[in-house]
Amino acid sequence: MQSLWMLLACAMFAMMGAFVKVAADLGATLPEIVLFRGIPSVLLLFFWARSTRRTIRPSSWRLHIWRNISGIASMWLGFFALSQLALPTAISLNYTAPLFIAGWLMFFGGAQRDPVRVLAVLAGFLGVLGILRPSVEHDQWMAALMGLGAGGLAAIAMMQIRQLGQIGEPEWRTVLLFSIGVCISGVVGIGVQGWRTSDPLALLALTGLGLAGLVGQLTMTRAFGLGSTLLTAALQYTTIIFAALIGILFWGDRPAPLAWAGMALIIGSGLLSVWRTHMESRTLRSRPLAGAQQTKEVNPS
Repeated sequence: MQSLWMLLACAMFAMMGAFVKVAADLGATLPEIVLFRGIPSVLLLFFWARSTRRTIRPSSWRLHIWRNISGIASMWLGFFALSQLALPTAISLNYTAPLFIAGWLMFFGGAQRDPVRVLAVLAGFLGVLGILRPSVEHDQWMAALMGLGAGGLAAIAMMQIRQLGQIGEPEWRTVLLFSIGVCISGVVGIGVQGWRTSDPLALLALTGLGLAGLVGQLTMTRAFGLGSTLLTAALQYTTIIFAALIGILFWGDRPAPLAWAGMALIIGSGLLSVWRTHMESRTLRSRPLAGAQQTKEVNPS
């Protein structure tokens, strides 16, 4: 069931990306897209929290502020890339976050001599080059760089989410406060640009992206709560495969062989990075247990 929940989440996130492209093609502005991404999550989680008498006040405002700044900026950049690039290209760039985390740990986290992480980072960014070279036109490089920036900012947001989990912050509150921030940023953007969408199909696409994003978020949270974090994190890369299939079926996107190879490198290096991080976490958890066992043997009383 854990695998099925995560596969459903990946399909929903790929579908959300498709709705973003459809809405943008029908004239929806970026602030409108961002606003509709946050509204369903805010409504559902807020009324659920009120009905179950849970407090919305966070344990750490500082961590939530940094998580929201990085996460919201990543969302804006990622949605812009989705509106301008082929769906599998944009999704692949958005899923480079684990590579940025691995690179950070390699240079600043005391893992400089880890050959596995070095291999993952090098292979991953070779994959990025493989996707960009045949897939991005001369007038799309800014969108591609924004998609890559979305991956880097998502890595920062992931590290903040990890810290929030370590202090015991429930996932629903993190999602709710983030979604509120998303809606506020969308409203500010609409205040600057004005509301421009009147096409019923565009409104339908905006509603679809909000619902798909909400279902994806809930099912992903469900998957991470059911079993192996390693398996769930590995399965998230099937979003790239779903996005490629949707792009082929609805937009006629035919990635070049080099682009397919780049996607494979990003997926493989991301899985390698996730596995390495998981193994390091297991080692760190086992050390206190081993130390306690040795103390017990030395002092049986």
